[in-house]
Amino acid sequence: MNILLLGSGGREHAFAWKIVNSPKCKQLFVAPGNAGTASIAKNINISPTDFKALSDFCIENQIDMVVVGPEEPLVKGVTDFFKKHPTLNGVPIIGPSMAGAELEGSKDFSKQFMQKYGVPTAAYETFTKETFEDGLAFIRKQSLPIVLKADGLAAGKGVLICLSHDEAENSLREMLLESKFGNASDKVVIEQFLKGIELSVFVATDGSHYKILPEAKDYKRIGEGDTGLNTGGMGAVSPVPFADEAFIKKVEERVVKPTIKGLIQENIPYVGFLFIGLMNDGGDPYVIEYNVRMGDPETEAVLPRIKSDFVDLLYAMGTGKLDSYQLEIASYTCTTVVLVAGGYPGDYEKGHKIIGLDNIENSQDSIVFHAGTKITDSGEILTNGGRVLAITGKGNDIESALENAYSRASEVCWEGIYFRKDIGQDILKLIK
Repeated sequence: MNILLLGSGGREHAFAWKIVNSPKCKQLFVAPGNAGTASIAKNINISPTDFKALSDFCIENQIDMVVVGPEEPLVKGVTDFFKKHPTLNGVPIIGPSMAGAELEGSKDFSKQFMQKYGVPTAAYETFTKETFEDGLAFIRKQSLPIVLKADGLAAGKGVLICLSHDEAENSLREMLLESKFGNASDKVVIEQFLKGIELSVFVATDGSHYKILPEAKDYKRIGEGDTGLNTGGMGAVSPVPFADEAFIKKVEERVVKPTIKGLIQENIPYVGFLFIGLMNDGGDPYVIEYNVRMGDPETEAVLPRIKSDFVDLLYAMGTGKLDSYQLEIASYTCTTVVLVAGGYPGDYEKGHKIIGLDNIENSQDSIVFHAGTKITDSGEILTNGGRVLAITGKGNDIESALENAYSRASEVCWEGIYFRKDIGQDILKLIK
């Protein structure tokens, strides 16, 4: 098949790596891609939200399947555009409809959906600029800490955990009255803080059937010991030792099944990946959030553990035949360490030369995924984003996987490079 993949991050490089390793892939195009995807596929300079240019490209290049990596084109309706296209409506597109993408596009919508279909989640209320004073009164009644979430897309940074009532009130003011996250915080969800251990469960679905993919735990804060600002993600571990078979069974019965059933009952077409952010509270799962695509950097730890053909998985999702797909998972552990630009998640510089990449070619025990990178005409690879590289180590246990990831991370550098040194340490303490 000729396949078009949308996106330019570490998740998309991981997707591309799996796709090109399938004998079912004839040619892979990535729009717009990065320096990593350029080395294994053909990058095309089209934005994932330029639907007209994408559809023209698909016709000209006889594309047989479209795979959507990031959330923004989904929330803006790329799947609906293709399904209504007179020439391309029969081409499988892996990504939910605009209505399905509201599970991530609006925190308020997703909370209402969970409530309606009995999915366990934190108690909440939603406020707007007009109900700001009510929001302040609501905050004063809450126990600490208090969680504030921008309703719309905020690149993984729209969730604030406030440790005092004053901090929560000031944050609500910044979000609603000062547009801290732009239009994303026109509405703010204030919810109960869930205690426990966080993890992510990933589901592939064709709209009727589903397969539960390997779970992962990610690390959102910029600082070691989970301190500092939220980021898009600084690392990930898969599998998660505390997510045993009994826990995943609870997730399936209490979360996955009612979610898929709810989508069907609401007549919401949903073909693609569903990310379920969970809190394990004493062995019981509570949903923190839905995302309507694979997580990043969790994808870089999850996909290397899928042994069965990934293109077959995607095509089975896109053609409604997922029930006949045999998912095979490797037993080894993968740990991912994200290398970021200095200053991230605040202001950071781009265009620094990355040194040492030649020393860390993919091997049996590690894989290098590009995120915010670009390649110059002379072949130099430069930083081009906040999260620059994701290095995944493989091993028979978490210690060896971390050792393989960190040994590779130490061999690459650029001006201002930073990465957390404590990925997976909390899990090691739990299992010792």
